[in-house]
Amino acid sequence: MIKDNQKVLNRIHVIIDGCLLILSYIFSYYLRFYSPLKALSLFRLDSTVSFYNLARYSQILIFLIPGYLIIYNYCNLYGPKRIQSKKVELWNIIKANIFGILFFTVILYFFLREINISRYVMGLFFVNNIIMGTAFRSFLSYSLKTARKKGFNLKHIVLVGYSRAAEEYIDRILSNPEWGYYIHGILDDNLERGTMYRKIKVIGSIDNLLEILPQNRLDEIAITLSLNEYSKLERIVGLCEKSGVHTKFIPDYQNFFPTMPYTEDLDGLPVINIRNVPLSNSLNRFVKRAVDVFGCLAALLVFSIPMIVTAIIIKVTSPGPIIFTQVRIGRHNKEFKMYKFRSMEVQPEKKEKSAWTTFNDPRVTRIGKFIRKTSIDELPQLFNVLKGEMSLVGPRPERPFFVEKFKEEIPRYMIKHQVQPGLTGWAQINGYRGDTSIRKRIDCDLYYIENWTISLDFKILFLTIFKGFINKNAY
Repeated sequence: MIKDNQKVLNRIHVIIDGCLLILSYIFSYYLRFYSPLKALSLFRLDSTVSFYNLARYSQILIFLIPGYLIIYNYCNLYGPKRIQSKKVELWNIIKANIFGILFFTVILYFFLREINISRYVMGLFFVNNIIMGTAFRSFLSYSLKTARKKGFNLKHIVLVGYSRAAEEYIDRILSNPEWGYYIHGILDDNLERGTMYRKIKVIGSIDNLLEILPQNRLDEIAITLSLNEYSKLERIVGLCEKSGVHTKFIPDYQNFFPTMPYTEDLDGLPVINIRNVPLSNSLNRFVKRAVDVFGCLAALLVFSIPMIVTAIIIKVTSPGPIIFTQVRIGRHNKEFKMYKFRSMEVQPEKKEKSAWTTFNDPRVTRIGKFIRKTSIDELPQLFNVLKGEMSLVGPRPERPFFVEKFKEEIPRYMIKHQVQPGLTGWAQINGYRGDTSIRKRIDCDLYYIENWTISLDFKILFLTIFKGFINKNAY
């Protein structure tokens, strides 16, 4: 069965990793001292300087190999790889080797008090180990997927309960044969035996678990009950736990939960969060705020002269204030005054609150057309960022009139107010600015909210330089 195969595979995997560590270490030694690299200025050796032989270097492996293998285990390099993405595995390898090289350094300098081991050997070992580890795991992953597609090394499962969750689970498994799952059938109390979904049959009622589990031929039970049958859940879990078979629960709530939820532990009580919002984390908000402040100060230095020139031209060419303020809705639905360079003739406040700018709008001034097209009119919002009312990156804020309108027309529209609004955003670099689809803009905003990282912010700021400043939809 797959459980026994996994144990054997993991043991072989550990042995191979140990061999790869030795090979990588020896290769790094020869690369440093005996390869053409030593002719390079970076690696050149003084002829008067001696170095340890390989036997002396190899003594460190007594500490190095066990330490690395323990680190590999803690970095999840020996877990099941059926549905693990290549990116996750590569990151685990890099992370393990970062911790490994730190361990290597501690052993050398603090435990062995050894200062004559080449730092270049350590650096080469770090790089070679990542390359060899990645190459081996890629080969292993490819081999296992090929074997599973041909029917070997399969994980045998039965589904308990027929529901929308069961259908989606089956769809994904059948679409990914390389995962190596074989579904024997479905147990359900409401459908007749022989009923099929994508050639997967209902093979009995839930009570048939009492006959199937003692046979010990299954690797997994997947509980896919419909919502109205959750009263049976405790009994089913009890039966599965008693038999010792691995049990999964696939909840039937995806149709009314608007996104992929995540769970947290509240002193032993699992709590399901309907939406993942990374910026609800205080540390993430602090990091983002720090980037906003430093980035904003840098932007003000860079754009100070264009802003001064723009202010002078506006003052000279059109009567009225230089800065135009407009009430927008920010984080937690709080109102704030957003700053812009004035690009239109002064107009009554009531008219401005509920009207879009249209093509060839007569209210737009001559300089206004230019600064709107180039987004120069948005630069005063850097002061909103400094005040903490906005961020450099985030969903664009909207006027109260349109917020009230869109929240009734567009599902999930108000989710954007869980984070600070931004000067630029994921929607803007994807072309959804000005007179474009509000629904698609919200889809982009929700993607940003749920997938925020500081690197995503940097990516958006970088792409804004090429995609965000020129706005063809600005009238």
